[in-house]
Amino acid sequence: MTRIQRKILNREISWLSFNDRVLQEAQDKNVPLIERLRFLGIFSNNLDEFFKVRVATIKRMIDIQVGSNRVEGEKPKKIMSKIQKKVIKLQNKFETTYHRIISELERHQIFLINEVEVNPEQAIFIRKYFKEEVLPVLSPIMLHNVDSFPYLKDKSIYLAVKLTSSDNSVGTEYALIEVPTDVLPRFIVLPQDRERKFIMLLEDVIRFSLDEVFSIFHFDTFNAWIIKLTRDAELDMDNDLSQSFLEKITKGVAGRQTGQPVRFVFDNSIAIDLLDYIISKLDLYEDNNLIPGGRYHNFKDFMNFPNLGNNTLIYKKDQLLGHSAIKYQTSILESIAKKDVMLHVPYHDFNIFISLIQEASIDPKVKEISITLYRVAKNSKVINALMNACRNGKKVTAVIELQARFDEEANIFWSKKLEEVGANIYFGISGLKVHAKLVNITRIENRKEVNYGCVSTGNFHEGNASVYSDLILLTADKRITSEIKKVFQFFGHPYKNYNYRHLVASPLFMRKKIYSAVENEIRNAKAGKKAYIILKINSLVDKEVIYKLYHANNAGVKIKLIVRGICALIPGVVGLSENIEAISIVDKYLEHSRILIFCNGGDEQYFISSADWMTRNLDRRIEVACPIYDKEIQKELKDMINIQLKDNAKARIINMEQDNQYVESAEDKKFRAQLELYNYYKNRNKTS
Repeated sequence: MTRIQRKILNREISWLSFNDRVLQEAQDKNVPLIERLRFLGIFSNNLDEFFKVRVATIKRMIDIQVGSNRVEGEKPKKIMSKIQKKVIKLQNKFETTYHRIISELERHQIFLINEVEVNPEQAIFIRKYFKEEVLPVLSPIMLHNVDSFPYLKDKSIYLAVKLTSSDNSVGTEYALIEVPTDVLPRFIVLPQDRERKFIMLLEDVIRFSLDEVFSIFHFDTFNAWIIKLTRDAELDMDNDLSQSFLEKITKGVAGRQTGQPVRFVFDNSIAIDLLDYIISKLDLYEDNNLIPGGRYHNFKDFMNFPNLGNNTLIYKKDQLLGHSAIKYQTSILESIAKKDVMLHVPYHDFNIFISLIQEASIDPKVKEISITLYRVAKNSKVINALMNACRNGKKVTAVIELQARFDEEANIFWSKKLEEVGANIYFGISGLKVHAKLVNITRIENRKEVNYGCVSTGNFHEGNASVYSDLILLTADKRITSEIKKVFQFFGHPYKNYNYRHLVASPLFMRKKIYSAVENEIRNAKAGKKAYIILKINSLVDKEVIYKLYHANNAGVKIKLIVRGICALIPGVVGLSENIEAISIVDKYLEHSRILIFCNGGDEQYFISSADWMTRNLDRRIEVACPIYDKEIQKELKDMINIQLKDNAKARIINMEQDNQYVESAEDKKFRAQLELYNYYKNRNKTS
C-alpha cells in the first residue's frame, strides 16, 4: 500500500465526526434551548439513517464473508468495531447533553415530567387522556402467549414491560407495547400550574396507566423500558425485467420494513432477565450493534418539541428577503430575460421560485415546462403549480427519481397525481439516479422559441428551503438554457449522444472536467503562476479525486475546502496536504450548496453543482454543474465564500484527529457566517 493510499480517512468514521458536530450544536449554550433539543433530534435522525444504510452495507459485507472485502483498506469487522465504540461514546455524550438541557428548561419553568412525578391534578388529566385517546389504539402483546417474538417495526419504539406480583403464586410475565407515535403526538402538554408548564412523553403516559392496560391480570408491579430496532433500509432491486420500475420500487419500500436488524437500542436500566429474553428471542448478537442508551429513544421526534410560546428559546425567525432584480407583482420571466438572478435560500424567499412556476403555468406564451424532482414537500406548491400548468394546456414533463432514499413512497404518489392531469412522467434512466436539479421553461416570443432555465444545488422543496442553504440560478443565457433543454431531451432519448460545451454533466463529463481543472491549476503552479482551488461541498469521498488534490498540493496549488459532512481527505499533512485547509460549518441552516472556484491563471472559473465529490455522484448519477458567467453573481459567490472562510463561531477544523476543534481567530469578536450572510443580502437589497 502506498503512502498516499494510507491518507484516506474512513468515510463512516468521518460521517460520525460530522454527526458529532451536530451534537456540538446541542451542547452549545449560545444556541437557544429548544433549538438544542431539536439538534438532538437531528443527531438521532441522522444516526438512524446511518445505521439503516451505511452500517447495513458493512454488515452485508461481513455476512458474505469474503476476506478480500475492505473498506478504505480495513476489513469490515474492524470498521464495525470502530463504529460501535464511536457510537457508544457519542451516545453517552448525547445522554449527558440531554439531561443538562432538561435541567436548563426547568429554570425557564418548563418541566418534562415522567410517570412518577405526576401530581393529583395532572393524574386526573392523564387518566382521562389515556382512556379517551391512547387506550383505544394500544395493542399489547403477552410474550409468553406467542410462539415467536413479535416483529419489531423499523422507526417504531416499544415498551418492554415486566409484570410481577406480590403474590408468589403469580409468575412473572413479559409484555410488549408499541408506542403509537404514528397516530398520537409524542409530547403531551399537561395543564399549566401558574407559570409552570409541563410536558409528558407519550410512553410515560402509557407507563403511568399500565395498571389499566393489564387490569384483568393479578399483577401489582409494572416496570417498562423502551427498546428500538433499526433495520437495513437498502432496496433489494432484483433483475426481474417483467416488473415495471414503479412496481419494483413499491415492492422494495414495502420490503424495507422487513430488513435485517442492524442496531438494537435499549434503556440501559432494563431488567437483565428481560433484556436477555429479548436478545435471545430476536437472535441478536454483537454484530447487530447492541447499543445501551437512556430512558428515551427515537429522539428524531424532538425536532418537533413544543415551544409553549417562549420565543427566547428558539431561533429568531428572520424576515425572508426578496431579490433586488425581481420586483413585486412584475413578471419574473421578464426580469430573468434582462439578467441572470441567483437566489440563496433560505435568506432569499423560496416563494420567488414557486412564483416563477406559477407564472409559467398561466402565461399564454409559455408552451412547455420541464422539471427534475428528487424530493418535494408533503403539500408541494411546486407540484400544484405544475398540475395547474397541465390544466392550462401546457406540456409538462417531470423527471421523478423513484429511488430518492426514504422519499420513494411520496414520489410514487406525486407521479400518479401528475399523470392524472396529463403530465409526461419519466422515471429517470435505468441504473442512474437523477440527482440534477433543473427546470426548463419554453416560451414563444416574436414567433420564436425562447428558453428560460433554472439550475439548483438543492431540491425544489419548500420545506427544505426553509432550513437548507442552497443556490438557485435563474437564467435566460442561451449557452446554458440550450443545454438544459438537451438534458431533458436525453431523458426522452437516452441512446442519443449529446455534447455539452457549458454544462458539466455526470456520469460522462464531470469527472473529466474536475481532473482537467485541477491539472490546469497544477500546470499554472509549476509555471510560477498563481494557482488555487476553493471548494464548498457536502461530501468529499472519491479517492481518485482526493489523490488529484494531493498532487495539486504537492505542486504548490493552494486549496481551501468547506466540507459540511464526510471528508475522506486529510488536510495539513506535510508532504501530502500542507497547502490544503478544510473547515466544516454546522449552524442554524444545513449548508447544502456546492460551489467550485478555480483560479484559472487569474480568469476565475465559477460553478454551482448538484453533485458532491463522491464516486456515486460522479460515475453513477445524472448530475449537473453549471458555469456562472455573470460577473456580478461571480462576485456574490466569492463574497459568500469569503464570509464563510472567516467564520470563527460555527466553523470546525477538519483534521486527521477528527476532533472538531472550533476555528480560532486573533479577533475577540465572533464572526458567524450565516448571520453575516443574511445581513449581506439585506444590505444588497437596500443598496439597489
